[in-house]
This record gives sequence, C-alpha cells and structure tokens, in this order.
Amino acid sequence: MASGNDMKAAQATYNTFIKAATWGTGLCIVVVAIVVGLISS
Repeated sequence: MASGNDMKAAQATYNTFIKAATWGTGLCIVVVAIVVGLISS
C-alpha cells in the first residue's frame, strides 16, 4: 500500500493532469472551429 504522503502527491499529479487535459481539449475545439471556419469561407 502507498503511504499517505504518496497518495497526496499522486492526487495532486492527477488533478494537474486533469486540468491540463481539460484545457487542452478546449483549445483543440477552438482550433478546429477556426480551421473549419477558414475552410468553409
């Protein structure tokens, strides 16, 4: 089993990853919308 300190560090890393993935997904959606807009015009 992991100790309490290891779990805190793992949760912090996981939360950082989730935030980065969320921002990355949003950024990809914006870029795709811009590209589609440029292609369709």
